[in-house]
Amino acid sequence: MPDHFETLAIHAGQPADPQTGAVMTPIYQTSTYAQPRVGEHKGYEYSRTGNPTRTALQDCLAALEGAAHGLAFGSGLAATDTIIRTLSPGDEVLVGGDVYGGTFRLFDKEYRRYGLEFRYMDATDPAAVDAALSAKTRMVWLETPTNPYLRLADLAAIAELLKQRPNAPLLVVDNTFASPYLQQPLKLGADIVLHSATKYLGGHSDSVLGLIALNDQALAQRLAFLQNAAGAVPGPMDCFLILRGLKTLHLRMDRHAANAQAVAAFLADHPKVSQLYYPFHSSHPQQALARRQMRNGGGMVSFEIAGGEAAARKVVERTRIFTLAESLGGVESLIEVPAAMTHLSTAGSPLEVSPSLVRLSVGVEYVDDLIADLEQALS
Repeated sequence: MPDHFETLAIHAGQPADPQTGAVMTPIYQTSTYAQPRVGEHKGYEYSRTGNPTRTALQDCLAALEGAAHGLAFGSGLAATDTIIRTLSPGDEVLVGGDVYGGTFRLFDKEYRRYGLEFRYMDATDPAAVDAALSAKTRMVWLETPTNPYLRLADLAAIAELLKQRPNAPLLVVDNTFASPYLQQPLKLGADIVLHSATKYLGGHSDSVLGLIALNDQALAQRLAFLQNAAGAVPGPMDCFLILRGLKTLHLRMDRHAANAQAVAAFLADHPKVSQLYYPFHSSHPQQALARRQMRNGGGMVSFEIAGGEAAARKVVERTRIFTLAESLGGVESLIEVPAAMTHLSTAGSPLEVSPSLVRLSVGVEYVDDLIADLEQALS
């Protein structure tokens, strides 16, 4: 099959159903499978262990990330949890200094109890990452762009310096904000790629699911063992919905980015906006890296309101097209205050988010309508 992204998104892992010829992968809504003899089966024995609809999704995601292996989970945090389970007490994870609040909550409030150590550093500077590494570091955990400040990490540079270390730590990249259409971290040297497929991969705000892609066979087998043993797997209907979303990912991401670029330009010139965060805008300090590492700037825009927390809350409660809601990546535009919503868990920590920050997930509506909505909310 050709390796062009658009073709893979529609066809990879999804041959016509051999029994019926169905073009769309069937929803195998079954918990178990008939076995002709004891210990013999046709590839599936129990749907926690494997399901044909899930297999199609895993194979498609692997193709899109340029990976040998793909694994699906009940949510992005279930995928995160499974990756962390590969570590042992006393191991250290070096984490980028700006991550999703749910990731921070899991690391800081739960896994420290099991003897794991988590340290946070400035991932925008490869030299700072190198300086932060210790003999106990077994994993480096990055988002790029980050949630919610849209900072970037130079994946190729960081991957190279990690590989030069004895017992090279694994580089894990949460690729949720970019999607595999904008960047493929494995090709830049990452070891594991993680997605909350709930977001852009699904694209329609109707399912919750997590995905992992990687190349190392031994590590893939370990993660597959944990996928089955812990059982945090998605149902076939959710797998089907994410597969459906992947088919239009390239179309949606281009429109998300075009709309976000226009929204960012509007916000940059607005007198009530004190700071804009958008990777492809000229004001972003890492714009050159963004253009080198990503296909386009994506659909996420963050900005700070000059009037502080009270003004930020007023703005997000006044929009009419932008929906005040958590999550992101759907076709509809969303707006939120991260400090009080998605990143509340970081309050009082070094990762605390400014209460005047507003995060936008720019959808695929008519862009002039989106700008007019923000204009009336800001005024």
